[in-house]
Amino acid sequence: MRKNMGKISPEDTAYLKLALRLAKNGLGKTFPNPMVGAVVVRRGRIVGRGYHRKAGLPHAEIEALRMAGKRAEGATLYVTLEPCSHWGRTPPCVPEIVKAKVARVVCCSQDPNTKVCGRGIRALRRAGIEVSVGALSAEAETLNEGFFSFHKNGRPFVAIKFASSLDGKIAARSGDSRWITNEEAREYARKLRRNYQAILVGINTVLHDDPHLGLRIKSVPDPLRIILDSTLRIPLGCKVLRDNNVVIFTTRRANKKKRKELMGKGISVVVCPGDVISLPFVMKELARREIISVFVEGGGEVLGSFVDEKLVDKVYAFHAPILIGGETAVSAVSGKGAGSIRESLRLKNVVRKTFGDNILISGYIDNGKGK
Repeated sequence: MRKNMGKISPEDTAYLKLALRLAKNGLGKTFPNPMVGAVVVRRGRIVGRGYHRKAGLPHAEIEALRMAGKRAEGATLYVTLEPCSHWGRTPPCVPEIVKAKVARVVCCSQDPNTKVCGRGIRALRRAGIEVSVGALSAEAETLNEGFFSFHKNGRPFVAIKFASSLDGKIAARSGDSRWITNEEAREYARKLRRNYQAILVGINTVLHDDPHLGLRIKSVPDPLRIILDSTLRIPLGCKVLRDNNVVIFTTRRANKKKRKELMGKGISVVVCPGDVISLPFVMKELARREIISVFVEGGGEVLGSFVDEKLVDKVYAFHAPILIGGETAVSAVSGKGAGSIRESLRLKNVVRKTFGDNILISGYIDNGKGK
């Protein structure tokens, strides 16, 4: 759908910015839904506001309209994403907006979900409601980049993260890796997990580090933990198996007794076709489960596999000012690698952030098609 901005005033922009701030309150809680905020304004006064708190709970528009009550009649509804017109986990928002007799709707962006994708906007206009679309669209799409990417590409949005020395090593030749980066950088890296619906690591990371892979935030659920383990070497007492919020991808080479034991604990075990784990198969299965974004934390072999398969959308590279060296030291990104510099994955929209003498370089993969 072509963007139809209509007349957008400075006041409109200010209310949309407020709606975007409200939307961020849902960070880490709304998956697989997007974060959405809404504000109802009548005669220059805010009479209602809301945000989407969790999948299955009322959408932002409904929260804002409920707060506004009868004051919503003749008002303007500002919302960060196109209101839905279909039944999902909750009833559609468009009929409630029409019922409330809202005069105007201003939204940042059209919903990329094919179940919506302009239908909500058209339904509002058919009901005689003025609709403006497109203001602050870049900000709205960045806020929900995983959601937009998922519905555009049909697979989860994939971000990879690693912490390395200046020469690209994530462990010494002995296997020692604690700690390459400082505490401030590591804390920031842990907080990044909240932006993603799932965290993925390979079995070597589990065996070597026994990671928790959680948020440790009471009010926010932990991301789904995804483990790539081709022969099911995973220890039953490891931290990632503390509950059944786990999916393990394995192969037909896996021990059948171990698989049955894991499934008996309520843990999902998915067997890939063939003798090796196929990342395209993993992505297809995760998409089927409505996993819209994945944070890949390692190790080097797993990161290299995602790079080789060109299944990376974003990169977080933490670097510490040390040199490890050694041909047998573990590289941050292994795999086959690029055949030439020209074939290398290049980042765009690069951002640099410092943590004392550590540095984070993040950016999006430049595929020549825009972010």
